[in-house]
Parts: sequence; C-alpha cells; structure tokens
Amino acid sequence: MRLDRLFTLAFFLGPALLIVITFFFLPLLLTVYTSFTNMRNWNVDAYLFDIVGLYNYKVLIHFAKYDPMFRNALITTVVFVAVTLVVNVLGGLTLAILTFFLEERISIHYRLLWLLPRMTPVAVYSLLWYYFFHSDAIGTLNRILLLAGVIEKPINWGSYMLPLGTWSILIFVNGLVGVSFGMIVFYSAIRSIPWEYFAAARVDGASNLTIVRRIIVPMIRWHLLFVTVWQMLSLLTTYTHIFLLYEWGVVDRTWGQTWSLLVFNLAFLPVGELRQGLAAAAATVLVVIGAILGLITLRILGFQRMITKPRGDI
Repeated sequence: MRLDRLFTLAFFLGPALLIVITFFFLPLLLTVYTSFTNMRNWNVDAYLFDIVGLYNYKVLIHFAKYDPMFRNALITTVVFVAVTLVVNVLGGLTLAILTFFLEERISIHYRLLWLLPRMTPVAVYSLLWYYFFHSDAIGTLNRILLLAGVIEKPINWGSYMLPLGTWSILIFVNGLVGVSFGMIVFYSAIRSIPWEYFAAARVDGASNLTIVRRIIVPMIRWHLLFVTVWQMLSLLTTYTHIFLLYEWGVVDRTWGQTWSLLVFNLAFLPVGELRQGLAAAAATVLVVIGAILGLITLRILGFQRMITKPRGDI
C-alpha cells in the first residue's frame, strides 16, 4: 500500500479508532478481567488481584438454572428484544412510508409528534407511563376504563396475567421510543431516492403498494440492515426506562428485569452485597451474545452479498 494512502487512512480513521479503543475495548478488557476476580463491594484494594478463574461464570450458570430471578431475566430479555425489535423496525418503516406519501406540511407535524417520546427526558417519559399504568384509580388507563364501564375496579396492569402484563408494558414504553429512530432513518433514506423513479412508476400506473415493494424497500435495504442490527444491540443493553418502571413498581419485580438491568443491580444495587465480579461475568456474556446475534443478523440480511461488487462490464 502506498505511503500517501496509509496516511490518508490514518488521518480519517485514526480519531475514530482511538475513541473506539479508549471507550469500548479498554472498558471491555477491564470488564472481562473483573469477571475473573472476586471483586465485591467495590473494594478494589482487597479484590483487584483476587483471581478466581471461571468461578463467576459457574455461579452464573448455576443461578440461570436454579434461581428464578436469573431465569426470568433471561426469558424476559429474549421476549423483550425479539418483540420490541419487530415493533421498532416494522413500525418505523410503516411510519416512514406513510409520512412519505403525505403532504409535507402534514407529514412534518406527524413526524414531530412521533419524535416526542425520544425528545422527552427519560425520567419525565417514565413518570408519564407510571401514572398511565398506575394500579389505583388515579391511573389514567384505569380511570378511562372505569368511566367507560369496561372494568369494575382498578387493575394492576404490571401484574395482570403475568408475565404478559409486565412484558406488554416494557415493550410498549420502549417501542414508542425506538420506533421514532427507525422512522427518521427510513424517511431520510426514502427521500434520498431520486424522484425520477417515482415519477416513472406513476406514469406506468403503479400503485403506492407497488412503489413500496418495487422501489422503496429494495433501495433502502442498507438502512433496513443498519436499523435492525442497531436496534437489536440497543435493546440488549438498554435498561434506563426499564429501571425506573421496575423501581417504581409499574412492572412486576419477578418478570420486569432484563439481563442488562440484572447486571446493573448486581453491581450497584445490593441484595445482600454488591458483586462486581459476578456482574462483570454477566456483562461479558451479554457482549458475546450481542456479537453473535449481530453477526447472525448480518448474514441473514445478506450483508456479504450487499458489499460484493456487481458483475458486469465497466
């Protein structure tokens, strides 16, 4: 490789690589190292070099088998990520397509409305749903249904038909935030498609559905791939909204904890004692699972085929 090309690559990629190494790989290495120690109660002096090998991973496997808290966190994570991912990707795509076919003066207000959950501070947004799903008559949902005569007494929605009630609230609250991200990405992608394609399709008498199937979806496949992988990894690691709903009692405590929230609770919220070594092992497992799922998703969505240069004469 020529020297000037190496310099160009280093100039453009160097800052990004430095940031990734500093803020991702080094913390990841530290987390993996901590997972092999007996670190607890943040007593670094006593436990930093107290190596216990795979003990924390063995404890993790044992808890996953026999401790309902760990087992439920695993099941909740699988359901939460799978269903919310579908909601975020398909919901974002649907909203983007609908707003694309609307007049711009109407579309811009509609998109802004859907962005409100993402623009609202986490605490305020979670507080809104705390009162909406409140188990007493002061809850917005209960009040509406009581006035409408649909129910005779308030319902504790977080504990209703466990674990479906808790899962529904987690998916609903997080889905509203995630769907706006997909909508923005997909809408900008659709707007970048040359208008001649749509004009030619209209001249040929193509319906909106045909335009979606033949033009929009094929031409935004890169964005579909990006949003799917990004949202999946985000859902695996998100816990801020879930933490507040969990702590405020909106969701059931036995089923309202995802794996990422479990990691946080093990490290920072003691149940007996803080166990950073065990939390680090759980975090490492989450990183490995995220990497594997990311690679599988890229393969399923045909990433290799998309980056292959097309055959043909130049």
